[in-house]
Amino acid sequence: MPTKMRLQRHGKKGKPFYHIVIADGRAPRDGRFIEKIGTYNPIPNPAEINLNADKALDWLQKGAQPTDTVRAILSYKGILYRNHLLKGVQKGALSEAEAEAKYQSWLKDKEEKIDTKRKGLEEKARAGKKEKLEAEAKIKEERAAELARQRMASEDAKAKESREVTTETAEAETIEATEEPITKEAIAEKVAEVKEEKTEVKAEEPVAEVKEEKAEAKAEAKEEEKTEEKVEEPGAEVKEEKAEAKAEAKEEEKTEVKVEEPVAEAKEKKAEAKEKKEDK
Repeated sequence: MPTKMRLQRHGKKGKPFYHIVIADGRAPRDGRFIEKIGTYNPIPNPAEINLNADKALDWLQKGAQPTDTVRAILSYKGILYRNHLLKGVQKGALSEAEAEAKYQSWLKDKEEKIDTKRKGLEEKARAGKKEKLEAEAKIKEERAAELARQRMASEDAKAKESREVTTETAEAETIEATEEPITKEAIAEKVAEVKEEKTEVKAEEPVAEVKEEKAEAKAEAKEEEKTEEKVEEPGAEVKEEKAEAKAEAKEEEKTEVKVEEPVAEAKEKKAEAKEKKEDK
Protein backbone atom coordinates (compact mmCIF):
# COMPACT_ATOMS: atom_id res chain seq x y z
CA MET A 1 0.00 0.00 0.00
CA PRO A 2 1.69 3.26 -1.09
CA THR A 3 2.02 6.27 1.17
CA LYS A 4 -0.48 9.09 0.87
CA MET A 5 -0.40 12.84 1.18
CA ARG A 6 -3.57 13.65 3.09
CA LEU A 7 -5.25 16.14 5.48
CA GLN A 8 -5.50 15.49 9.17
CA ARG A 9 -8.39 17.41 10.81
CA HIS A 10 -7.91 19.62 13.87
CA GLY A 11 -9.67 22.67 15.27
CA LYS A 12 -13.06 23.30 16.91
CA LYS A 13 -16.54 22.48 15.73
CA GLY A 14 -17.42 24.77 12.84
CA LYS A 15 -13.81 26.04 12.64
CA PRO A 16 -11.76 23.33 10.94
CA PHE A 17 -7.97 23.44 10.71
CA TYR A 18 -5.96 20.81 8.83
CA HIS A 19 -2.43 19.44 8.89
CA ILE A 20 -0.90 18.22 5.61
CA VAL A 21 0.80 14.93 6.46
CA ILE A 22 2.48 11.94 4.82
CA ALA A 23 0.88 8.76 6.18
CA ASP A 24 0.48 5.09 5.42
CA GLY A 25 -2.56 4.36 3.25
CA ARG A 26 -3.82 1.82 5.83
CA ALA A 27 -3.72 4.33 8.74
CA PRO A 28 -6.90 6.16 9.78
CA ARG A 29 -7.38 9.79 8.82
CA ASP A 30 -6.53 11.30 12.21
CA GLY A 31 -4.23 8.46 13.25
CA ARG A 32 -0.51 7.84 13.01
CA PHE A 33 1.42 9.68 10.25
CA ILE A 34 4.99 9.65 8.91
CA GLU A 35 5.74 13.36 8.48
CA LYS A 36 3.96 16.71 8.64
CA ILE A 37 4.77 18.96 5.64
CA GLY A 38 2.34 21.91 6.14
CA THR A 39 -1.00 23.32 7.32
CA TYR A 40 -4.26 24.39 5.65
CA ASN A 41 -6.85 26.88 7.03
CA PRO A 42 -9.97 27.10 4.78
CA ILE A 43 -11.87 29.73 6.84
CA PRO A 44 -10.27 32.99 5.55
CA ASN A 45 -10.61 34.17 1.96
CA PRO A 46 -8.24 33.43 0.29
CA ALA A 47 -7.36 30.32 2.29
CA GLU A 48 -4.12 30.20 4.27
CA ILE A 49 -1.68 27.52 3.12
CA ASN A 50 1.72 26.94 4.68
CA LEU A 51 3.62 24.21 2.82
CA ASN A 52 7.22 22.98 2.69
CA ALA A 53 7.58 22.86 -1.11
CA ASP A 54 10.86 20.89 -1.16
CA LYS A 55 9.53 18.09 1.07
CA ALA A 56 6.26 17.94 -0.87
CA LEU A 57 8.20 17.69 -4.17
CA ASP A 58 10.49 15.03 -2.71
CA TRP A 59 7.55 12.84 -1.58
CA LEU A 60 5.90 13.26 -4.98
CA GLN A 61 9.06 12.05 -6.69
CA LYS A 62 9.17 9.09 -4.27
CA GLY A 63 5.65 8.05 -5.35
CA ALA A 64 3.41 9.40 -2.60
CA GLN A 65 -0.19 9.68 -3.84
CA PRO A 66 -2.01 12.92 -2.86
CA THR A 67 -5.72 13.00 -2.16
CA ASP A 68 -7.98 15.25 -4.25
CA THR A 69 -7.85 18.15 -1.78
CA VAL A 70 -4.10 17.88 -1.32
CA ARG A 71 -3.65 17.68 -5.13
CA ALA A 72 -5.60 20.99 -5.45
CA ILE A 73 -3.39 22.53 -2.76
CA LEU A 74 -0.20 21.36 -4.52
CA SER A 75 -1.46 22.75 -7.82
CA TYR A 76 -2.34 26.05 -6.14
CA LYS A 77 1.18 26.33 -4.70
CA GLY A 78 2.90 25.28 -8.01
CA ILE A 79 4.38 22.00 -6.73
CA LEU A 80 2.81 19.92 -9.51
CA TYR A 81 4.02 22.41 -12.15
CA ARG A 82 7.58 22.25 -10.76
CA ASN A 83 7.49 18.44 -10.78
CA HIS A 84 6.37 18.56 -14.41
CA LEU A 85 9.31 20.85 -15.32
CA LEU A 86 11.78 18.57 -13.55
CA LYS A 87 10.48 15.62 -15.54
CA GLY A 88 11.14 17.63 -18.69
CA VAL A 89 14.73 18.32 -17.51
CA GLN A 90 15.24 14.60 -16.90
CA LYS A 91 14.06 13.89 -20.46
CA GLY A 92 16.33 16.62 -21.86
CA ALA A 93 13.50 18.83 -23.15
CA LEU A 94 14.90 21.86 -21.32
CA SER A 95 17.70 22.78 -18.96
CA GLU A 96 17.45 23.32 -15.21
CA ALA A 97 17.96 27.10 -15.59
CA GLU A 98 15.06 27.33 -18.04
CA ALA A 99 12.89 25.20 -15.79
CA GLU A 100 13.71 27.39 -12.77
CA ALA A 101 13.03 30.61 -14.75
CA LYS A 102 9.64 29.29 -15.87
CA TYR A 103 8.79 28.25 -12.30
CA GLN A 104 9.76 31.66 -10.87
CA SER A 105 7.72 33.53 -13.53
CA TRP A 106 4.73 31.29 -12.74
CA LEU A 107 5.13 31.99 -9.02
CA LYS A 108 5.28 35.73 -9.70
CA ASP A 109 2.14 35.65 -11.80
CA LYS A 110 0.38 33.51 -9.15
CA GLU A 111 1.32 35.88 -6.36
CA GLU A 112 0.07 38.85 -8.40
CA LYS A 113 -3.24 37.09 -8.96
CA ILE A 114 -3.52 36.31 -5.27
CA ASP A 115 -2.71 39.95 -4.36
CA THR A 116 -5.26 41.31 -6.82
CA LYS A 117 -7.87 38.92 -5.45
CA ARG A 118 -7.04 39.90 -1.88
CA LYS A 119 -7.20 43.62 -2.75
CA GLY A 120 -10.48 43.12 -4.58
CA LEU A 121 -11.96 41.34 -1.58
CA GLU A 122 -10.70 44.06 0.76
CA GLU A 123 -12.14 46.79 -1.48
CA LYS A 124 -15.42 44.92 -1.67
CA ALA A 125 -15.50 44.62 2.10
CA ARG A 126 -14.71 48.32 2.49
CA ALA A 127 -17.39 49.20 -0.07
CA GLY A 128 -19.93 47.04 1.75
CA LYS A 129 -18.98 48.62 5.05
CA LYS A 130 -19.21 52.10 3.49
CA GLU A 131 -22.64 51.37 2.04
CA LYS A 132 -23.76 50.06 5.39
CA LEU A 133 -22.49 53.19 7.14
CA GLU A 134 -24.16 55.41 4.51
CA ALA A 135 -27.44 53.54 4.93
CA GLU A 136 -27.19 53.91 8.71
CA ALA A 137 -26.36 57.63 8.32
CA LYS A 138 -29.33 58.07 5.99
CA ILE A 139 -31.64 56.33 8.45
CA LYS A 140 -30.21 58.49 11.23
CA GLU A 141 -30.83 61.66 9.20
CA GLU A 142 -34.39 60.58 8.42
CA ARG A 143 -35.03 59.88 12.09
CA ALA A 144 -33.53 63.26 13.04
CA ALA A 145 -35.70 64.99 10.40
CA GLU A 146 -38.78 63.17 11.67
CA LEU A 147 -37.99 64.12 15.26
CA ALA A 148 -37.41 67.74 14.19
CA ARG A 149 -40.72 67.74 12.34
CA GLN A 150 -42.55 66.32 15.35
CA ARG A 151 -40.83 68.87 17.59
CA MET A 152 -41.85 71.71 15.27
CA ALA A 153 -45.42 70.42 15.15
CA SER A 154 -45.57 70.24 18.95
CA GLU A 155 -44.10 73.73 19.26
CA ASP A 156 -46.63 75.08 16.72
CA ALA A 157 -49.47 73.43 18.64
CA LYS A 158 -48.22 74.92 21.91
CA ALA A 159 -47.88 78.37 20.31
CA LYS A 160 -51.41 78.09 18.90
CA GLU A 161 -52.79 77.09 22.30
CA SER A 162 -50.96 79.99 23.95
CA ARG A 163 -52.35 82.40 21.33
CA GLU A 164 -55.88 81.08 21.89
CA VAL A 165 -55.47 81.42 25.66
CA THR A 166 -54.20 84.99 25.32
CA THR A 167 -57.09 85.92 23.01
CA GLU A 168 -59.60 84.36 25.40
CA THR A 169 -58.11 86.21 28.36
CA ALA A 170 -58.09 89.45 26.38
CA GLU A 171 -61.75 88.97 25.42
CA ALA A 172 -62.64 88.18 29.02
CA GLU A 173 -60.84 91.30 30.20
CA THR A 174 -62.62 93.46 27.61
CA ILE A 175 -65.98 91.98 28.61
CA GLU A 176 -65.24 92.62 32.28
CA ALA A 177 -64.18 96.17 31.46
CA THR A 178 -67.36 96.88 29.42
CA GLU A 179 -69.72 95.29 31.94
CA GLU A 180 -71.08 97.53 34.72
CA PRO A 181 -70.20 96.54 38.25
CA ILE A 182 -73.00 94.76 40.10
CA THR A 183 -74.09 96.75 43.15
CA LYS A 184 -76.90 96.53 45.70
CA GLU A 185 -78.67 99.46 44.07
CA ALA A 186 -78.67 97.68 40.68
CA ILE A 187 -80.08 94.53 42.28
CA ALA A 188 -82.81 96.58 44.03
CA GLU A 189 -83.72 98.27 40.72
CA LYS A 190 -84.03 94.90 38.97
CA VAL A 191 -86.27 93.56 41.77
CA ALA A 192 -88.49 96.65 41.52
CA GLU A 193 -88.75 96.21 37.74
CA VAL A 194 -89.81 92.57 38.19
CA LYS A 195 -92.49 93.60 40.71
CA GLU A 196 -93.83 96.30 38.37
CA GLU A 197 -94.08 93.77 35.56
CA LYS A 198 -96.07 91.43 37.82
CA THR A 199 -98.47 94.22 38.86
CA GLU A 200 -98.93 95.21 35.21
CA VAL A 201 -99.85 91.65 34.34
CA LYS A 202 -102.37 91.60 37.19
CA ALA A 203 -103.84 94.96 36.10
CA GLU A 204 -104.18 93.74 32.54
CA GLU A 205 -106.15 90.67 33.64
CA PRO A 206 -108.31 91.62 36.69
CA VAL A 207 -110.24 89.07 38.63
CA ALA A 208 -113.57 90.68 37.80
CA GLU A 209 -113.08 90.24 34.10
CA VAL A 210 -112.23 86.61 34.65
CA LYS A 211 -115.41 86.15 36.67
CA GLU A 212 -117.49 87.87 34.01
CA GLU A 213 -116.02 85.64 31.34
CA LYS A 214 -116.85 82.55 33.43
CA ALA A 215 -120.43 83.80 34.00
CA GLU A 216 -120.90 84.50 30.32
CA ALA A 217 -119.60 81.03 29.48
CA LYS A 218 -122.09 79.48 31.95
CA ALA A 219 -124.96 81.54 30.56
CA GLU A 220 -124.09 80.50 27.03
CA ALA A 221 -123.98 76.88 28.10
CA LYS A 222 -127.41 77.22 29.78
CA GLU A 223 -128.91 78.90 26.73
CA GLU A 224 -127.62 76.11 24.53
CA GLU A 225 -129.15 73.55 26.86
CA LYS A 226 -132.43 75.48 26.83
CA THR A 227 -132.50 75.69 23.06
CA GLU A 228 -131.86 71.96 22.86
CA GLU A 229 -134.65 71.26 25.37
CA LYS A 230 -137.02 73.61 23.50
CA VAL A 231 -136.43 71.72 20.31
CA GLU A 232 -137.10 68.39 22.02
CA GLU A 233 -139.90 69.32 24.58
CA PRO A 234 -141.76 72.63 23.97
CA GLY A 235 -144.15 72.08 26.96
CA ALA A 236 -141.28 71.71 29.35
CA GLU A 237 -139.87 75.02 28.17
CA VAL A 238 -143.01 76.86 29.23
CA LYS A 239 -142.87 75.23 32.63
CA GLU A 240 -139.26 76.20 33.05
CA GLU A 241 -140.02 79.81 32.09
CA LYS A 242 -142.80 79.98 34.69
CA ALA A 243 -140.54 78.47 37.32
CA GLU A 244 -137.84 81.00 36.51
CA ALA A 245 -140.33 83.85 36.72
CA LYS A 246 -141.52 82.64 40.13
CA ALA A 247 -137.95 82.35 41.34
CA GLU A 248 -137.19 85.87 40.18
CA ALA A 249 -140.27 87.21 41.96
CA LYS A 250 -139.26 85.47 45.16
CA GLU A 251 -135.77 86.89 44.93
CA GLU A 252 -137.20 90.42 44.45
CA GLU A 253 -139.41 89.99 47.51
CA LYS A 254 -136.44 88.83 49.53
CA THR A 255 -134.39 91.82 48.50
CA GLU A 256 -137.23 94.17 49.40
CA VAL A 257 -137.63 92.50 52.77
CA LYS A 258 -133.90 92.76 53.38
CA VAL A 259 -133.99 96.47 52.52
CA GLU A 260 -137.04 97.08 54.85
CA GLU A 261 -135.58 95.12 57.75
CA PRO A 262 -132.63 97.42 58.41
CA VAL A 263 -134.95 100.47 58.18
CA ALA A 264 -137.26 99.00 60.87
CA GLU A 265 -134.33 98.14 63.06
CA ALA A 266 -133.05 101.69 62.80
CA LYS A 267 -136.47 103.06 63.82
CA GLU A 268 -136.64 100.75 66.81
CA LYS A 269 -133.19 101.77 67.94
CA LYS A 270 -134.15 105.48 67.73
CA ALA A 271 -137.30 104.85 69.76
CA GLU A 272 -135.36 103.03 72.43
CA ALA A 273 -132.85 105.88 72.60
CA LYS A 274 -135.69 108.42 73.06
CA GLU A 275 -137.26 106.37 75.87
CA LYS A 276 -133.95 106.20 77.68
CA LYS A 277 -133.58 109.99 77.47
CA GLU A 278 -137.09 110.52 78.81
CA ASP A 279 -136.45 108.17 81.74
CA LYS A 280 -133.40 110.16 82.68
